[in-house]
Amino acid sequence: MRVYGNIFSDVLIMIFDAREKEVTMRFNIGLGRLLSTVTLASGLYLAASSMALAAGSSPSDTPTCQKGEVYNSSTKKCEQQHSGAFPDKDLADYAYALAKAKRYDEALEILNLMKNPQTAQALNYRGYATRHMGKLDEGIGYYLQSVKLDPHYAQVREYLGEAYVIKGDLASAKYQLGKIKKICGNTECEEYEDLEKAIAGHPEDEG
Repeated sequence: MRVYGNIFSDVLIMIFDAREKEVTMRFNIGLGRLLSTVTLASGLYLAASSMALAAGSSPSDTPTCQKGEVYNSSTKKCEQQHSGAFPDKDLADYAYALAKAKRYDEALEILNLMKNPQTAQALNYRGYATRHMGKLDEGIGYYLQSVKLDPHYAQVREYLGEAYVIKGDLASAKYQLGKIKKICGNTECEEYEDLEKAIAGHPEDEG
């Protein structure tokens, strides 16, 4: 009887061990899935936060100052302009803000203060100001230099396409529209929509 009792006990232990391992395995699998979900959610949140910050710091939102001053993004104040006093990014953003305010000559003066005026962004803004001053071909030249430096820069391709529309070269404008679609991954980004409207003959604004 003791032999059978020992065998029965051993069997029970084996059964409980197997169930314990199964429960542990299921717990580990569930925990792994939970951690993966949390990690994915965190990544999506951070990405969305970064996009929101980027949208909130658009160069077009930069305030404009009186002539001879530059907006300092660090102090949030207008300060006297002179070479070397401001980071290139502040100068580029402010030049674009001036260009959007139709102060094209001043925009070009600010771009000339940059330590490195040969960036894709600076060349794009130089093209924008120059084109709006009536120098269409010169503006297109700056746009093309910008595209060469950064082929995935959607905004410069929008402006380049709009310049081609003005020039009457719709084929080249549509080519830029196709490039923007690939960059954005869809047809819903602002650059695509604005150029599409320009090609259709009713742009949202002057571009």
